[in-house]
Amino acid sequence: MPIVMARDLEETASSSEDEEVISQEDHPCIMWTGGCRRIPVLVFHAEAILTKDNNMRVIGERYHLSYKIVRTDSRLVRSILTAHGFHEVHPSSTDYNLMWTGSHLKPFLLRTLSKAQKVNHFPRSYELTRKDRLYKNIIRMQHTHGFKAFHILPQTFLLPAEYAEFCNSYSKDRGPWIVKPVASSRGRGVYLINNPNQISLEENILVSRYINNPLLIDDFKFDVRLYVLVTSYDPLVIYLYEEGLARKCNWKMGNTMDKRWLPIYVQML
Repeated sequence: MPIVMARDLEETASSSEDEEVISQEDHPCIMWTGGCRRIPVLVFHAEAILTKDNNMRVIGERYHLSYKIVRTDSRLVRSILTAHGFHEVHPSSTDYNLMWTGSHLKPFLLRTLSKAQKVNHFPRSYELTRKDRLYKNIIRMQHTHGFKAFHILPQTFLLPAEYAEFCNSYSKDRGPWIVKPVASSRGRGVYLINNPNQISLEENILVSRYINNPLLIDDFKFDVRLYVLVTSYDPLVIYLYEEGLARKCNWKMGNTMDKRWLPIYVQML
């Protein structure tokens, strides 16, 4: 998060008081980037929550940086920002540097943002995070760049819109198939079927061909999650976090009992 979020920092940097802070190139919360290393970027340290080091609060307090949290309860975010000298303002306030929201902002709200204000969502980022939109976008990429280049998901149908197409495929391959809500998470609402009659068409869902022979570790199903931070889409800028998360099922493949996952933290090489 750039320090230039602060109110007219560049204009006030000429004062002796501000120069005292800006010139501290060894400050743990400032990383200098850009040509001639003239662009300061604010760096957050998770340990500041526990250490309560006053030095970590200097930048946020000196430039009166503020934040607001809207439609979510992000206690960790609040703790991190407070530990770095940010002060919280009312959700309806327009005087803030960072808005952390649990919902996507309307275009007219995004257009009102000043250069000193940041939000935690890009416009239409749900095109990647919602299962139905991701499916549609992958299909679009297959048509644009070729099926082979984007053959990254099993045969899938969006129901109820593609129910007839699904039934046609089901008549050729009876499954099993896996059903997922289009806008859910943490495995909620996911189930297997062997017959279209088992599907409820009261809400939008995705139905995908179930992979019977996945890659296993000692006969256990697993997944690996890599965490990234996207700071720009044009040009595309992505930072890969140095740690990831692997999860392994606590029952071997084929066992119909509880399929809970055991987390295993992994260090990226």
